[in-house]
Amino acid sequence: MTPDNGKQPVEREIPFETSSGKPVERVYSPENVDGFDYMEKLGFPGEFPYTRGVQPTMYRGRFWTMRQYAGFSDAEESNRRYKYLLSQGQTGLSVAFDLPTQIGYDPDHQMAEGEVGKVGVSICSIDDMETLFRDIPLETVTTSMTINATAAVLLSLYIAVAKKQGADLSKVGGTTQNDILKEYIARGTYIFPPRPSMRLITDIFAYCSENLPTWNTISISGYHMREAGCTAAQEVGFTISDAIAYTQAALDRGLKIDDFAPRLAFFFACHGNFLEEIAKFRAARRLWARVVKERFGAKDPRSMMLRFHTQTGGATLTAQQPLNNLVRTALQGMSAVLGGTQSLHTNSYDEALSLPSQHAAELALRTQQILAYETGVGDTIDPVAGSWYVEHLTDEVERDAEDYIRRIDEMGGALAGVERGFQAAEIHENAFRIQRDIEAKRKIVVGVNDFVDDELPPVGLHEHDHTVGPRRIAQVKRLRAERDAGRAEAAMKRLEDGARGDDNMIPLMVEAVEQYVTLGEICERLRAVWGEQRESMAL
Repeated sequence: MTPDNGKQPVEREIPFETSSGKPVERVYSPENVDGFDYMEKLGFPGEFPYTRGVQPTMYRGRFWTMRQYAGFSDAEESNRRYKYLLSQGQTGLSVAFDLPTQIGYDPDHQMAEGEVGKVGVSICSIDDMETLFRDIPLETVTTSMTINATAAVLLSLYIAVAKKQGADLSKVGGTTQNDILKEYIARGTYIFPPRPSMRLITDIFAYCSENLPTWNTISISGYHMREAGCTAAQEVGFTISDAIAYTQAALDRGLKIDDFAPRLAFFFACHGNFLEEIAKFRAARRLWARVVKERFGAKDPRSMMLRFHTQTGGATLTAQQPLNNLVRTALQGMSAVLGGTQSLHTNSYDEALSLPSQHAAELALRTQQILAYETGVGDTIDPVAGSWYVEHLTDEVERDAEDYIRRIDEMGGALAGVERGFQAAEIHENAFRIQRDIEAKRKIVVGVNDFVDDELPPVGLHEHDHTVGPRRIAQVKRLRAERDAGRAEAAMKRLEDGARGDDNMIPLMVEAVEQYVTLGEICERLRAVWGEQRESMAL
């Protein structure tokens, strides 16, 4: 529709489209949401289909959890950063682990050389985990752990430390990311082949349903797929297809949908297309509610609620003019809040150059606090509802995501799609489209392909401590020398026997780490039984 004033409208000569490549009309009207049924599409906050939010009061009750992702060097250094962030008003912890921890190697393994403590904290034993959470009561502070292939081991370490603190496990809350399918699709920190990896995930589901009822057993993650280059609709479709696979695996294990589905959590990225990202979150909630109710027959309303954590887009940060990242992050954080996130991490402006400095991490936290306390966006629920453009976008993302779910179902499910390389190929194709558009200046990235200058990098960047590797090697060797070798070996033998059978592995891992068995030793025994996945486009 254009105004009839006798003049030809003049527009910028660019393709007007969303970040997913969908055309954007000049103006939206009721025609764009023809046949819109309020109760079917929206309803009310806290009610099916949860488009407008999973809680009836949302941020009028309490703000989202401000959960800044942090971890570097060793447990002692990271513990200091956690206590600092908590003292500055952070309301939940989020642990970044180094690469050796993520792929199951102790600091003294040759594969860990040069990587210890570099992109996260190095953790391999109960001593390390106890130091990481020294003076932090696990019964009252919730912790999110970005860990996947070794999620079962890190959860076992966390349980063992909580027990040493005397915590009531029924009150210990937090999240293990524990999403292995997206590792095969987009990220690459896997260890074991898909099927034993899926077994560990359902072991966690079963154990936590009985022992850690407030623990989020998995954070089904679209974040890393979006960072690798997928569209908003692909992020939703691929993530929910993975969630369907995990849900079906748990049902096949004999669990009941309403016993475990309320503790499933999700994790999404928030990129720069402000309104499309808001629509993405609303579409994901509505789509998941219908999947759980109609496909899996859930009765408990909590099973149908898509509760999610958001992290602003790391891939959108630029090394050029890094202070611009403060603006990007603030807008992405606002988008996540308007989309109804349950917790939020806002990236630090210097992350394209280094791990966050303390000053940058504090500014990132202050960004969330300004959103919460100064903007008023949490005073009313889903304030964007009823916008013809936002409702059109929400329908569009949901429709395209459903189409991906249908295509993956026809292949035999998410795992079959992974084995064929379908999701990875789709992501690679869209990532190429994005890069081509940037190089052709069809997509402007301020400070990168336009509005450039010769600004020098900021001072005060985080510097990696190169002594951490030798220190960690000495620590793990000392631990092995001082523990009861007979008890440690017996625990590892029980663990190996359990892997050959069908025992739940979590109690066996808890027992092992309590005998000072290390993460690397546990993974070595499991590799011997289950084998190791090798990189391939088609798994």
